Amino acid sequence: MQSRLLFMAMALALGAVLPMQAAINARLAKTSGDPVMAAFLSFAIGTIALMLFLMIAGRFQFRFLSTQSPWWIWTGGLLGTFFVAGIVVLLPRLGVVLSFSLVLAGQMFAAVLFDQFGWLGTAVREISAGKIAGCILLIIGVILIRKY
Repeated sequence: MQSRLLFMAMALALGAVLPMQAAINARLAKTSGDPVMAAFLSFAIGTIALMLFLMIAGRFQFRFLSTQSPWWIWTGGLLGTFFVAGIVVLLPRLGVVLSFSLVLAGQMFAAVLFDQFGWLGTAVREISAGKIAGCILLIIGVILIRKY
C-alpha cells in the first residue's frame, strides 16, 4: 500500500511538470518564432540528457532490438513531438488551465479505452461505473473551466 501511494505521488508530480514544460516550450517558441523549432530543441536537449545518463550509467546499448518487436513501439517519440508542438501552439491561445484540462480529458478518454480493450499490449481492466462517472465529472470540469 505504501509503495502504491508513493507511485501515486510520483504521478501527481509528473503531472505538475507538464504545464511547466509547456510554458517553457511556449516561451521558446515565442523566442524562436517557430513552435516546431521549439519542439525540436526540446527533444534534442532531452535526447542529449538521456544519452548522457545512459552512458554514465553504463546502459547505452541496443541489445534489446529485435525484428520480433511490433513496428509501433518506435512511434512513442513521434507521438511526443505532436504533443509538444501542439501544446506550444495551444498554450498562448487557450491558456494553461484550459489547454491542460482538455489534454487531461483526452488522456482520460483514451486511457479508459486502452484499459477496456487492452490496446497496444496494455492490461485489460474493465470500465466501471466509477470510471464513467469520473469521466463525466471531468467533462463538467472542462465546461466550468471554459465558461469561467
